[in-house]
Amino acid sequence: MIAKFLEGEQDMSCKRNAFMMLIHADQERALNYLSSCIDQVNSFGDILQLVIVELIYKVCHANPSERARFIRCIYNLLNSSSPAVRYEAAGTLVTLSSAPTAIKAAASCYIELIVKESDNNVKLIVLDRLISLKEVPAHEKVLQELVMDILRVLSAPDYEVRKKTLSLALDLVTSRNMEEMVLVLKKEVVKTNNVEHEDTGKYRQLLVRTLHQCCIKFPDIAATIIPVLIEFLGDQNELASADVLVFIREAIQRFEALRSLILSKLLEVFPSIKAMKIHRAALWILGEYCTSSEDIQSVMNLIRQSLGEIPIVDDEMKIAAGEVEEDEMQTGGNVQKLVTADGTYATQSAFSTVSSSVKKEEKPPIRQYLMDGDFFVGAALSTTLTKLALRFIAITKDTKRQNAFVAEAMLIMATIIHLGKSGLPTKPITDDDLDRIATCLKILAEKSPLMEEIFNKDCRESLSTMLAAKLEEEKETLKSSDKNVVKVQADDPIAFGQLINKGELGATENMFELTLSQALGMSSKKENDPIGASKLNKVTQLTGFSDPVYAEAYVNVNQFDIVLDVLVVNQTADTLQNLTVELATLGDLKLVEKPSPITMAPHDFCNIKANVKVASTENGIIFGNIVYDVTGAASDRNCVVLNDIHIDIMDYIVPAVCTDTEFRQMWAEFEWENKVAVNTNIHDLQEFLKHVIKCTNMRCLTPEKALKGECGFMAANMYAKSYIW
Repeated sequence: MIAKFLEGEQDMSCKRNAFMMLIHADQERALNYLSSCIDQVNSFGDILQLVIVELIYKVCHANPSERARFIRCIYNLLNSSSPAVRYEAAGTLVTLSSAPTAIKAAASCYIELIVKESDNNVKLIVLDRLISLKEVPAHEKVLQELVMDILRVLSAPDYEVRKKTLSLALDLVTSRNMEEMVLVLKKEVVKTNNVEHEDTGKYRQLLVRTLHQCCIKFPDIAATIIPVLIEFLGDQNELASADVLVFIREAIQRFEALRSLILSKLLEVFPSIKAMKIHRAALWILGEYCTSSEDIQSVMNLIRQSLGEIPIVDDEMKIAAGEVEEDEMQTGGNVQKLVTADGTYATQSAFSTVSSSVKKEEKPPIRQYLMDGDFFVGAALSTTLTKLALRFIAITKDTKRQNAFVAEAMLIMATIIHLGKSGLPTKPITDDDLDRIATCLKILAEKSPLMEEIFNKDCRESLSTMLAAKLEEEKETLKSSDKNVVKVQADDPIAFGQLINKGELGATENMFELTLSQALGMSSKKENDPIGASKLNKVTQLTGFSDPVYAEAYVNVNQFDIVLDVLVVNQTADTLQNLTVELATLGDLKLVEKPSPITMAPHDFCNIKANVKVASTENGIIFGNIVYDVTGAASDRNCVVLNDIHIDIMDYIVPAVCTDTEFRQMWAEFEWENKVAVNTNIHDLQEFLKHVIKCTNMRCLTPEKALKGECGFMAANMYAKSYIW
């Protein structure tokens, strides 16, 4: 009767209600009606569309021959007005068909959802779906065509969304669309120059690293990327500049054809560098790779400009005393032409302005570092000058020019030592830096072939060895991250379950039941846990066994919230009315919704669920009470106080990876250096390290080969991070 009503009814709202009834009454007739009105499915309501998606999935999962019948319906639902419907339809389409057109349609739907949805958690969840699609080899080729669409997600302001997007795009990019991706990244670099946001510096650093990896992956485009990256050396963000220098150092060693381009751009940008560490590293690169007489002279000019007038001590004492050279006092020494209101020229003498400007004049950068007591840059500068001088002697035949260059280099080193011992800087020169500069002076005074080989050959060989070791370490990391392949002998019996593609969602489990169980916190137990142990460990007793109402809660921490499954038992012979579990929180926890009141029969029990939103990954407390009325009693409401539920921060922690530079920076910022005495009966260091990693959910950053060997001492870096909120 309902089917006949559907055929004659024109009102869409009535049709929707009748179709929902037909699904519950006769699924086969509902499917027949659905196949006859596939083109009208987008006009159904959001709830009904979700029901249709789930119905199609279950039918096709149980009977694969029905897939061709309803695949068009799923395609239509990808254009639904509801984001939830589009998301479920895309997931269902991937499980029903592995055809390239289906994968491309689903991926495009995911990308549109990420771009248009404002919630960052939604963006991260859908990005994870795209990443899981990429992990299937057959789907990866399809996604490679959508790299430029994926890069549209960079319009999102959230740093973690951008980070995942760039990582995904870098994995998918090919030589065909590499140039287009680089153009997009260049535009993003330009955008960061004019936007000041909390994560702008981090995002700029992330873009630099991505461009670096693009160059390593596709060396042919290095010539277009390097000029863009070198501009970052003058950036205020020291981390981004440091990443650029690491890349330049690697690129100038690997790509000999690009050395002249890199050196010319580096010489051009050098005066705009603002950070001491960047100056020091740039000096090392220039000293190591400048080989022509013109480049060496250019570097020497930059060094003189960065130091100012030498000897430094005499110049600083004159400035401190307010003295000015006679030629600067003369009117013609420094004349500035000005235009008056009537259009005539007037001259302004330096005599009237120099006395007020000297005190305010900023010192050259390297001199400022030395005056601040940082003489390590002076030691690095001396090493650079020594390399340049030895190389200049080798390529220049004119003895006078050789002597002049060496004398100037030795003068700079001597004036740095003099400054360090003069008492003018905020801190005196250290013994290590003094020994280094003195050694460089001695090398230039007593030239020998051995020293020339050490400075001009062995240094570069050491860099080559370090880069080779780094490349080998990256390969080892990639090997360890690869999925383990199950090895089967030729004469083993065939287990047909192995023929199922484990990477494909829904291949062995019902997708809707799986996502529902994850949302409710009913995830599967860990492999190493005994049956039920992982769940029993998270059960918290809320009331005593002698209380009229007994309660206990199973606490499950998901990525984005905490699910409390509270078991409530009426231990009295009375009916309890309006029984309510009242909860409150301490810390960055927020109760999403208040549990509804219930009525409990004598000795009855029930389960009450409560969701708690987590704002930050810190320890928190959930507390409260149970209030109820007793049938027939005239007293006030009864109350049972609940025990506190302590949310452990370890539930949020997952193993993670960071670079050595980031680790050292965080170590300094967060002051992690705390000594902890541990009493344990574990005597093997390797075993103890594994035990610590297991207990703290951390990942060991120190390479395995560095931990090999037997000794009574071990140093290892471990790192973990919280879930992304």
